[in-house]
Amino acid sequence: MTADALEDLIEAGTPWMIGGLVIFMFFIVYGIAKESKAGKEGTLWLLGVLCMGVLGYIAKVILEIVLKQNL
Repeated sequence: MTADALEDLIEAGTPWMIGGLVIFMFFIVYGIAKESKAGKEGTLWLLGVLCMGVLGYIAKVILEIVLKQNL
């Protein structure tokens, strides 16, 4: 496998792996909230923080695309 092919594979696979990780973390956070009896509001806070992390990753990807086009 050439270096270019490996780079293309990594570039194409990373968003799928990050998506799988986010789904896995959702179930972990939900399980923690349920086990600790956080209630509806606590569960929303925990999942809200997870969503903020996901939005940060999406913003990073968008910023990389914009900067790559402008440079």
